[in-house]
Amino acid sequence: MSVQPAIRHAVTTLLIFCLALSVVSTATAQQEKAPAAKKQETAKEEAKKERLLVARLTLKGTLSEMAESSGLFATSDTSLLGLVNRFDQAAKDEKLAGLILKIRGAAIGRAQSEDVRLAIKRTRASGRKVYADLQSAGTQDYLLACACDHIIMPESGTLMIPGVRAEITFYKTLFDVAGVQADMMQVGSHKGTAEPYTRSSMSDEFREQYEQLLTDFYDQLIETIAQDRKLPLETVKKLVDQGLFSAKQALDAGLIDEIAYGDQIKERLSQDLKTEAAQIDVMNGYAIKKVENDFSGLMGMVKLFDLLLNGDDETKASKNKKVAVIYAVGSIVTGESALSLFGGATVGSDTLIRALKQADDDKTVKAIVLRVDSPGGSALASDLIWREVQRIKKPVIASMGDIAASGGYYISMGCDQIYAQPGTLTGSIGVVGGKISFSGLFERFGVKTEIISKGKNSGLLSTTTSMSDSERKVWKANMESIYHQFVSKAAAGRNLTLKQLEPLASGRVWTGRQAKKSGLVDELGTLQAAIEAAKKAAKFKPDEKAELLLLPESQSFLDQLLGGGSVVPGFQVKTPHPWLRTAEDIKTIQQLFAEPTLFMLPYRIEIR
Repeated sequence: MSVQPAIRHAVTTLLIFCLALSVVSTATAQQEKAPAAKKQETAKEEAKKERLLVARLTLKGTLSEMAESSGLFATSDTSLLGLVNRFDQAAKDEKLAGLILKIRGAAIGRAQSEDVRLAIKRTRASGRKVYADLQSAGTQDYLLACACDHIIMPESGTLMIPGVRAEITFYKTLFDVAGVQADMMQVGSHKGTAEPYTRSSMSDEFREQYEQLLTDFYDQLIETIAQDRKLPLETVKKLVDQGLFSAKQALDAGLIDEIAYGDQIKERLSQDLKTEAAQIDVMNGYAIKKVENDFSGLMGMVKLFDLLLNGDDETKASKNKKVAVIYAVGSIVTGESALSLFGGATVGSDTLIRALKQADDDKTVKAIVLRVDSPGGSALASDLIWREVQRIKKPVIASMGDIAASGGYYISMGCDQIYAQPGTLTGSIGVVGGKISFSGLFERFGVKTEIISKGKNSGLLSTTTSMSDSERKVWKANMESIYHQFVSKAAAGRNLTLKQLEPLASGRVWTGRQAKKSGLVDELGTLQAAIEAAKKAAKFKPDEKAELLLLPESQSFLDQLLGGGSVVPGFQVKTPHPWLRTAEDIKTIQQLFAEPTLFMLPYRIEIR
């Protein structure tokens, strides 16, 4: 054997041995590092698991019934549908351990309150606790809080649940002093729309009407508190009779669960979630739609002009199966819908009919929900909308908000089904008409009007003279004819005879719960329940989702500003000052009295 091959063999053997040793060393090092890395990853995961997310939602002021707007006024926290959707999203969000509902003066009605209450209960049913953060609460705030798991109030807070009260203001004496005459007529013994202008006090029928209404509202209040707080009915009645409570008194009575400040809620959460308060993250603005507000630079200017001219692009048509939700919010008038700077809305017959036609013509829309929150208005406009609803072959479900009375009931009764909330005000099947004469007022200020006329009834719409006997006769005949149309169509829509419907008509107003018992509505339920009924009527599969098409469509800012009457959904005065409301009343009355006959609930009823 030569020396050179022997050396080569020795060197090769040595290299193989060193390589093997290196591999073993590397493997050993990796094995040593692996547990450390694994421990570090596990520690990170454990840290993540230990941190819990809780969402805080704030409810204050009013909730718009209209669709969320697009473009410059885009929002998702000021509409009823937006708030309910946020609760439903929270119910499905596995990252959330619970919710805090910060309630600060919710200026919403009984029907909207029930929509929110049921959304809270759906969230609770998903296993997430909901905590109510109150300061000083009135009845509506407290009813919302009662739907939560746990109610917290600071020791300086007060709770007021003083029962139910309706205050109706009468202007007849003021009109007499001012020289103004309300020359009004009504068809239906309980159609008291004009009484505040023609009388100085309630008629027996008017008082009877509102006593039975308030009795049902009172019963609903007592039953809700008793059920949610697990208290006997008689105990709750005594508590409501007291009406005003300090935080300690409320706690002792079982009306709230804990006296604590808002910053101490984390301590309660830590006890219930069995973790340290430092490990809980509270998230504000949960699921609120983000509004584009960065308009800096050249691209920012492009985005701004796009919003002004076109709105946003999120509402582009899709081919998915849809349920159209069409909003009828405000007093009903002929022509276009409008929203005033005072926060009042009108439902224009042209606007709503256009929206109904759009939903009917859209092949992806399989069913329609007509969301009504209206005290009524023009008899003509109401009938035109009713006709369009009747014409549609697709399923149409009515969903009543706080008020769907008189003309609001008229446009609902043509639907295949009617859903109302227990606290909805509905019915008021009757007709009111007439005019207001200012001749006495003008004379007091030295204004004299001379008249030249041809035609026996030429003064039908004159505001300087009261009605003559002949004018009153033809006007009353017209009102009776329209009342007969109203009653006949209502009876046909509800599958009742005229004899069966008449005791429910004559201008009588009912709560949703009373209307359900008498057959004026089909079901008690939320807007979401009406949407589910629409899906069922359109033969959606039980687990099949439906995209919502919200109509009338929101418009760009410039369209809203210059369009001369289009609705600006989601933009409204949060808590109007009383004089702003009075100004809005005057504006609406002026618009409505351009119509010869009205289907109108007494304009504003505030039940506290």
